[in-house]
Formats: sequence, C-alpha cells, structure tokens
Amino acid sequence: MSYKSGFVNILGYPNVGKSTLMNALVNEQLSIITSKAQTTRHRIMGIVNGDDFQIVYSDTPGIVRNPAYKMHEMMNKFIESALLDADILLLMTETGLQFKEEGVLVRVKMSNLPVIVVINKIDLSEQAIVAAEMDRWQQEFPKAEIVPVSALIGFNVTRIFNTILHFLPEHPPYFSKDELTDKSERFFASEIVREKIFMNYKKEIPYSVEVAVDSFKESGKLIKIQAYIIVERNSQKGIILGHQGKAIKKTGIMAREDMEKFFDKKIFLQLTVKVVKDWRNSEIMLSRFGYK
Repeated sequence: MSYKSGFVNILGYPNVGKSTLMNALVNEQLSIITSKAQTTRHRIMGIVNGDDFQIVYSDTPGIVRNPAYKMHEMMNKFIESALLDADILLLMTETGLQFKEEGVLVRVKMSNLPVIVVINKIDLSEQAIVAAEMDRWQQEFPKAEIVPVSALIGFNVTRIFNTILHFLPEHPPYFSKDELTDKSERFFASEIVREKIFMNYKKEIPYSVEVAVDSFKESGKLIKIQAYIIVERNSQKGIILGHQGKAIKKTGIMAREDMEKFFDKKIFLQLTVKVVKDWRNSEIMLSRFGYK
C-alpha cells in the first residue's frame, strides 16, 4: 500500500477564515480565531495522520496589502515561504471579496501545483452569488478545484479533505505520528493570551501587543507560566492593566481557563506588562518573537 504525505498551505487575505478552516481540518484549535482581521501573525503547522497518509497543513498570516511596520513585512515573508514549499495550495477567499494582489495570483499559477480555491462564508450569501463566484474563480484557475464552504459550521470541510487526499503526492511521512504541530507549548500559551487580548481590548491595542512567555515550568499536573505582555507606549500599558488591574485580571482568567483545556493540566498564570517602544519596527525584537 502506497503512503501519501505533503504540505498543504493556506493563503488569503485577513479575516477570510483561514484559521477557522485549518482548525476544522486538524480538529484542534491551533490558530487564533477572532472576528478581527490580522490575528494570525506566524506560520503555524497542523499535522494530521492516517493509516496511509500524513497531511501537514500550514496556516499563514493574511496578506498585508500595505505593510506599515517591519512586522508586516516579515508576516508577508511567511506567505512567500508558503508559496515555495507547498505540495498543494489552498487559496481562500469569500463571496464579494475582490482579490487585488495580482502578484500572488500569478505566483500561484506559475507554481504548477494543485490548487483548491476555497470560497468561505457561503452561508451568508445567496446561492446565485455563490454560483457566480465559483464561475469567476474557475475562469481564473481552470484546473483548480473550486469548493464553496462554511468553515465555521463545518459545511463542505470533508470535501476539502477528500480533495486534498486525491492530490496528495506519494511520499514517506515528514513528521512522527505523535506530532500535532511544529510549534512549542510556549508558543501556544502566548497565542492563547494574545487571543484574549483581541477579545477584551478595542481599537489599536491588540495590534500593538505581543506576548512573550518568559517561564514555562511543568510539574506533575501543574504548569506554571510567566508571560510578558509587550506594548509600545505607557498609555497602552495603563489600558492593558485597567482600573485597579481589573482588565488584565479578566484576560488572565480567560487565558488560564483555555490553557487548562488545551494542555489538560492545571495552570498557574502570571502576566506582567512591559513597554518596548516601537517593537514592531525593531529587527532584534521581531527576531526574539519568532518573526524571522
């Protein structure tokens, strides 16, 4: 019996549902999901194993059209790398969205890779609109498989999975059977905190914040985690803390509850806020936070 294995990389604009789709395909919450755009900043792999296959999914940051910071430039480089090492490309969009990044479309076409165009959020559109979108994308990519989905409710996710299996090349597994992702436990702890910041704070605050886990100590059924919430200005520090520390306490409680589900252990979480001016333009800081 032949064995199939390969890299399936998901590309698209922010907030089209890439993370929701990958989490559905992997059946684990590996990527941040919020209603706000540009929540995924790193390239995150999720690994699915079967008796005769291994699929390595890769969620990428949304394409940043006009990078305002070095951080955005480095996020776009994750997308560049995903175009280079894919075996199958999932180009994700949604009804009514105009794909203006012609360079990305040209690169996808020139790759000569199997392409699956995923049209998400079809539950929010009329059937005629969805059909027109499918026709438009089929003209753009005549050889591609066009799949309308609702990743949030799981509609047609199985069809994507079966299409991937069809295109997956014959190859030995790239990772051991017990690996779920290429990221560390520290990474997911920091992402859970960052997700709660997106949920609890408004305007620019979540976008100007990074979370760094300083200490991750596991002992029996307990994990002690110390993490820094990095902000750019003192005024942002005050907002993160909130009146009498109530805002950061709420964030910490929400993060701890999710961490206990994710790690299946009791969590002691200590959060500290630290000001690092203009960290989004600092190559040293970006390197420390894993953007290189």
